Amino acid sequence: MDVFPNFDGLSGIGDLKTVIGAVLTIILVVAVLMIIVSAIIWAIATSTGTTSVASKARTGVLVALGATVLAGAGVAWINWLIQLGEQL
Repeated sequence: MDVFPNFDGLSGIGDLKTVIGAVLTIILVVAVLMIIVSAIIWAIATSTGTTSVASKARTGVLVALGATVLAGAGVAWINWLIQLGEQL
């Protein structure tokens, strides 16, 4: 028995999938840029001995890394749930 969600049951669901994909792309791009910027600031602050700025930049790197992981894991989780639904 093939059970699959009916994505065409609601009007505008295709547009919603497009919007979600675009937002996810924007989140990933911004998170990667924040990792790069925070890592550069972290390196400069560490080399100049500014520990307070270095700790804030390190926090920025970790938060951006967490956002990237959560965004990627969300896609993998949704795909896993759809595949699980097909097996029921």
